[in-house]
Amino acid sequence: MVEHSSLDTMFLNKYCPSSSSSSSSSSSSSDRDGKLLHALRGSLGKKYPQKSGEVLSAQYGLNLLLVGVSLMLALAYQGPSASEETVLAFLSALMLLQLFWMGCYMGRRERRRSAPPERDAHAATSWIKGGLTMLALLSLIMDAFRIGSFVGYQACVSVMLGVYPVVHALHTISQVHFIWFHIKDVIKRYETFERFGVIHAVFTNLLLWSNGVMTEAEHALNDHKKRLAALGYLNFTVGSEEPNCNCTTSACSMFSSSLYYLCPFNIEYHIFVSALLFVMWKNIGRKLDQQTKRKQGSTGGSCLLLGPMLGLLALASSITVLTIYIIHVEESADAREAAISMYYCFGIVILACMSAAGAVGLLIYRVEDWPMDTTPNPARTLDSKLLLGSSVGSWLLSWCSVVAVGGAQSYPSYRWSSLAYALLLVLEKCVQNLFIIESLYRRRLEPGECPPNSPSHREIYSVTATMAPPYDGIINHAFESSDRHREVLQTSKPDNNTFDKTKDVSLPIGLGVKSSPSRKRQVLKNIAIFLFMCNISLWILPAFGCRPQFDNGLEEASFGFPIWSTVLNFALPMSLFYRMHSVAALFEVFRKI
Repeated sequence: MVEHSSLDTMFLNKYCPSSSSSSSSSSSSSDRDGKLLHALRGSLGKKYPQKSGEVLSAQYGLNLLLVGVSLMLALAYQGPSASEETVLAFLSALMLLQLFWMGCYMGRRERRRSAPPERDAHAATSWIKGGLTMLALLSLIMDAFRIGSFVGYQACVSVMLGVYPVVHALHTISQVHFIWFHIKDVIKRYETFERFGVIHAVFTNLLLWSNGVMTEAEHALNDHKKRLAALGYLNFTVGSEEPNCNCTTSACSMFSSSLYYLCPFNIEYHIFVSALLFVMWKNIGRKLDQQTKRKQGSTGGSCLLLGPMLGLLALASSITVLTIYIIHVEESADAREAAISMYYCFGIVILACMSAAGAVGLLIYRVEDWPMDTTPNPARTLDSKLLLGSSVGSWLLSWCSVVAVGGAQSYPSYRWSSLAYALLLVLEKCVQNLFIIESLYRRRLEPGECPPNSPSHREIYSVTATMAPPYDGIINHAFESSDRHREVLQTSKPDNNTFDKTKDVSLPIGLGVKSSPSRKRQVLKNIAIFLFMCNISLWILPAFGCRPQFDNGLEEASFGFPIWSTVLNFALPMSLFYRMHSVAALFEVFRKI
């Protein structure tokens, strides 16, 4: 009883302080609450301008986009609200404003050369910059053709048609320089001003992309109307796309016809630049870790034979199909039907091969069980979202084709091949999206690293559990005397024999774990390069005029010409962007494997 009473007294003295001490503790707790509230207000004050800057700049960019799209829609209707000169003047003003911001940014960077900013290694790789430079060169050639066409027709066209290509060429050169030297920068000075500058550049390029898409869609629609009128399906005349005056040079027709072959490259250039600038906008004010600053090396490309060979075969076949299709689609009805059937048969074969290749790649990932790469990466996140978002265009076309085939009143020879092509297109994009996203979020095993779900990885924990010292029951030191406490500590000391026994246990770390077999990595590399070439092939066909959705008549009979042309003007640019973006993502996958 004495021992228990003494223990109770010690417990009360220790855990039940007097009233004076309780009052002091209450005052100290109130001080802590005050400091915590002050710190919370300070943190909110620091984060609020950053979030408000993001929201305000995003709203500015969206409204800028809507203004430009409104002008372009009014121009497409050919009403009195907007003319081509109005749209070109608006776009030229946006490009000049972006040039002013880029000049200010590069001037500030030059003055602070001694304190360079942090750089995101994942923002843009050298091969992406090289590809954009090639697209920019083709855009500059298109600007030169526009200037040449303006010189020939300058007597009867607006001056704005000559000013716009000059401003666009200057904008292209300056923007490529900015991408090469500043796109990786993580901005942490003048953040609000820079957010508005970057988002202005993003939506300026989106509007230039939209203008190119609408111009190219109008040209494709006029060609389709001309073919229908020539075959006797429609009784109307299509207006000339050239000015109503004589050209002063002999190269005007060459300039006008060449513009539409260069337009797809200009379209892809602007959409890729807007994606890179959006990543730069997301990086403003971001804190980078060491893994984000460090660039992962790529492996060699040995034993690459089957993938490139099949890819080159697909590319050569697509060029052949494109040539035959363009020649025969403008001939008689039978030749036109044969050309459409040939296109669908080629598409079925290549889509089936791509689906099988992507499924094999996913199976290898399931067997190998590579660890996930969870490091923050805005560029990779944007790639995944763009892949899924741009797939909507092709999926919409595919399901419209399925509905049209199901309710078709006519029975052309390509009816069922069109149905198979549409269903395979849905399947191929689902499998390819899974393969690309899985590859982007996987990483190679480091030397000596175990796979996450391997038996060796689980054995580590079972071995380390045997290394713990013997332990009996739960020890509560609060209710123990000092003598008992010392006794418990002495009895809980690890025995040396315990560690002597564990010295002989072989830990499955290091040399005992085999890395991923190189043969399976080479299979994945061949799959990536094969899909890379196939996506280029499927981009070339619609980009240069092979569009059976305009010519087969099934969807147009089911939905009507106005609705179906609107669907095509929305879905085809998204489908083209999906193929080119898949090319970029698959090359990144090839380098990462």
